[in-house]
Amino acid sequence: MSQTNRVLAHTGAKYPIVQAPMGWIARYPLASAVSRAGGLGIIETSSGETENCKAEIRKMAETGLPFGVNLPILFLRDDSMLKFVCESGVKFVTTSAGSPAKFIGPLKDAGIVVYHAVPTVDAAVKCAEAGIDGLVVEGAEGGGFKNPEEVSTLVLLQAIRARVDVPLIAAGGICDGRGMAAAFALGAEAIQMGTRFVSSAESPVHENYKAAITGGKETGTWILNKKSSPCIRALKSERTKAIYDEGLMPPDALKGILGVYFGGDMEAAPALAGQTIGLIDEVKTAQQIIDETVAQFHDITGRLGALAATRGF
Repeated sequence: MSQTNRVLAHTGAKYPIVQAPMGWIARYPLASAVSRAGGLGIIETSSGETENCKAEIRKMAETGLPFGVNLPILFLRDDSMLKFVCESGVKFVTTSAGSPAKFIGPLKDAGIVVYHAVPTVDAAVKCAEAGIDGLVVEGAEGGGFKNPEEVSTLVLLQAIRARVDVPLIAAGGICDGRGMAAAFALGAEAIQMGTRFVSSAESPVHENYKAAITGGKETGTWILNKKSSPCIRALKSERTKAIYDEGLMPPDALKGILGVYFGGDMEAAPALAGQTIGLIDEVKTAQQIIDETVAQFHDITGRLGALAATRGF
């Protein structure tokens, strides 16, 4: 893979495949497996467990593998995590959930490359003007926290690429080499996968959660709480049907999320997942996922290149 790819140049990873920063899930066991397989593991801080997250970052740093840290701006209680990241030797950070304007300066002063997650063209343009190094383009197909004004990755990537020239990481609706090839055709230089890695062998979540993903259909999720905040995409269940029918999510709806993640109680809280559950039918190791994604990507782009060479279809 040529280092003319700007995301690879920024991250030091072998392949332009990034693991999403899922709260409580995106820690050392999963992130290190992804980085060892040639992708870029990301350590989360959205759980709010500041000291635990700092320990996870230290463990990742000790491996010598490329990795990143996510800083969800609205969820950070104070600037202690920002200061820690700036002083810990981290080289790559993604920011999300809020304006990165106040974070860009301190992070870049510390020699850190900064990408911000955006769900709209307007947000992308503002970030580019503020000096962001790159963007994570989050389409509505993805799981977790979403923009209530749903725009697909297919449309969003094209619209953002038409307006900005920074490197783009495509997120939402991607779980294999087919999605990766499509994203690159639309202007991305990397992909981010969440649901695919949540259901990986190294993911720390309960087997019930993984089974719900691998047994799901493309219609097996709902966008919930569109009229309030946070708006999320989650698996269909009795609990989420009640929220969907009501139109609003109770303030404490996510209180039992650890029961879903690690207890296997799929009704304890909305179980966050993307529409790619309809494309995932097997638990695989991070190495298998990345190797198969890269091979499929090259197979597809090779065939397309042959068509271009002959001006054929």
